Amino acid sequence: MPHPTSQAKPITRDDVARLAGVSSAVVSYVVNGGPRAVSPANEAKVRQAIRALGYRPNAAARALALGSSEMLAMIIPDALNPFFASLARAVENAAAERGYTLLLADSQASLRTERRLIKNFAARKVDGLFLWSELSDPDLMDLEQADIPVVLLNHSTDLATAGSPAVMKHSAGDHDANSVGVAFRDGARMAVEHLISHGHERIGLVMGNTAGGDLDAREVGWRQGIQDAGLTPGPIVRVPFTREGGYRAGQELLARSERPTAVFVSSDQQAVALLCALQEGGLRVPEDLAVFSFDGSPEAEYTWPRLSTVAQPVKDMAQAALDALLAPPGKETQTNIFPAELVLRTSCGCH
Repeated sequence: MPHPTSQAKPITRDDVARLAGVSSAVVSYVVNGGPRAVSPANEAKVRQAIRALGYRPNAAARALALGSSEMLAMIIPDALNPFFASLARAVENAAAERGYTLLLADSQASLRTERRLIKNFAARKVDGLFLWSELSDPDLMDLEQADIPVVLLNHSTDLATAGSPAVMKHSAGDHDANSVGVAFRDGARMAVEHLISHGHERIGLVMGNTAGGDLDAREVGWRQGIQDAGLTPGPIVRVPFTREGGYRAGQELLARSERPTAVFVSSDQQAVALLCALQEGGLRVPEDLAVFSFDGSPEAEYTWPRLSTVAQPVKDMAQAALDALLAPPGKETQTNIFPAELVLRTSCGCH
């Protein structure tokens, strides 16, 4: 009779192979989905043996053997934001095609939480990290010490304009990480120019709060579009990048005795709630106040009225981010900036 403290011998891949009557390599191909094909008959034998023995692959042993955890991580500031959810799904799908699992974490727009998550992922030795940071130049020391590559997801540059994606090499003093982003400034400027084309001369801004005192490129683009047209900037309402922030911005605009005739909003999530506040206050969109936002999230198409937005090419950005993260070591660090695209719907005055 076995000693009470003794444990049963773990079931191994070789045990499965013996029971199925195949090689251990064939078991590996079935468990890992490749890299070689297995005949349907042998696959059925292996899966039947796995069920019979209760075999569970040892992920830690596999990671040691491969020198890879086959896991990537992603930190975003708000998992409830539809745009971030779309981006995370696009990255996850692209990663799965390359055999990687994606771990998703929400910093809740907190620098303290962001730093903690970075330390945790560095300690867990993930194969790479996608980071949408609250800072334009985040502290990546823990990742660098663990030799874990990182791709920053929210970067912009003045070099990116409408047309093809802009790729630039980092200059001295920049972060030592690849980055992927969209032409925030250019997209915001195009939105303002479109509102001006509808005859608006007083265009306000609803701007999300940014960490570290950085001036958001969307605000720069808003100012540039107004300045280029020789107009006076409308009022600025600064609120969090949340639905609650957007709703509060709508209430503040309603309370103004002199309202702008149009407003550019820094995110779709804010704009959706802003539309709600305006409608509750009796304002018609776009007749009384035209609205144009930024992101191109799925829910922008289902508001009432439908929301005009500056769309980010999420799938292309996700693929570029994955390619950058899995690039061979030693490749020169680059920033890949994609052009933004205007999606015109009812809220700006288009039909």
